[in-house]
Amino acid sequence: MNIQRWIARREQSWKQLDTLLNQVEKRGLKSLSAGEIQTLASLYRSVAADLARARTQQVGDLVVRNLQALATRAYSQIYQGSRQQEWNAVREFYRWGFPAVVQRSRGYIALAIGLFGLAAVVSWWLAWRDPTFLALVVPSELISQVRDRQELWTGSIVGIEPFASSSIMINNIRVSFMAVAGGITAGLLTTYVVLINGVLLGTIGALVGQNNLAFPFWAFVFPHGSLELPAIFLAVAAGFLIARAILFPGQYRRVDALKLYGQQAAQLVFGIVPLLVIAGAIEGFFSPSPLVPNPIKYLVGIGLLVGLIYYFNQRK
Repeated sequence: MNIQRWIARREQSWKQLDTLLNQVEKRGLKSLSAGEIQTLASLYRSVAADLARARTQQVGDLVVRNLQALATRAYSQIYQGSRQQEWNAVREFYRWGFPAVVQRSRGYIALAIGLFGLAAVVSWWLAWRDPTFLALVVPSELISQVRDRQELWTGSIVGIEPFASSSIMINNIRVSFMAVAGGITAGLLTTYVVLINGVLLGTIGALVGQNNLAFPFWAFVFPHGSLELPAIFLAVAAGFLIARAILFPGQYRRVDALKLYGQQAAQLVFGIVPLLVIAGAIEGFFSPSPLVPNPIKYLVGIGLLVGLIYYFNQRK
């Protein structure tokens, strides 16, 4: 290979890339037009190829060093810009996209809340009137602890907060994903998940109410429940969206309905994961803490719920 001729032929491309990089480094990637961004990416690939060739053909240390520096600068700007765009997209989703998809899904969310509330009220009424029903739902050790020793089980979390918090997060995420995946069973598993959670909460509510422990129990539930329960309702709504695509595709082919409603369900899932993580941290570290007065726990729970409702009702 004639090294001087090769350098003379390729040098113009190197200078063009250097000019574009100088502009990006001074004013950012947004200063380039779409065509210039494509040119930048193309020139980066050609310089990377030139660098590999220069190393194998031993064209000289100076040329190799210059090409290495040019390729490194280009890589940094291209992939840093790509990562920045990705972070911008994530930020935009949580700022506007997630509230928007929640608003579009409000009918399914209302159905989830209605089923949960119905199951909770009916099970509370049955458990209050019938000890046999209570024993069917709640383990006997738990009933004995509440009735005989007048103690809540929440104190067992104190001292093992990190382990408890991570276990709670994993369990909540598992339940939520089960509710979403239940959509492929035409919503049967999704309906079961929301009903069983309502039954458990209603029955436990009756147990603590009968034994004058309702105030500390709900003080424990409020802080994390203000995020955890809405997240579960959103997961159930996502499952119902998938079920709707299967059962009632409407004007769409079933596969197209699954793509359409599945994308909406995926956006809900993407949004609820941070809620479940935060709720798990609160349930592990804050809710069971004996150092925090119960009235403060109620205020925190109410504040989080009001803030969440305000966030969900934002419009761009």
